[in-house]
Amino acid sequence: MDFEQIYKSYFQDVFLYLCSLSANEDVAEEVAQETFAKALKSIDRFDGTKDIRAWLFTIAKNTYYTFCKRQKIYANEEISENI
Repeated sequence: MDFEQIYKSYFQDVFLYLCSLSANEDVAEEVAQETFAKALKSIDRFDGTKDIRAWLFTIAKNTYYTFCKRQKIYANEEISENI
């Protein structure tokens, strides 16, 4: 299965999963795009013994958590500058 087919088959699932985590469609879209960029970089490490959807969901979850950490860091910087 080529990566374009993986993207077409699973983007909607990943996007909806991220919507459930973030409750924000814009954030879900951004993180979903980043998820597939990371998946493309590491597709050669996917061994195929597990469901590819579960693998993508794991990447999406970790990418979302990283996104949240970045947002928290930036939010703290803005608060301290205003004080």
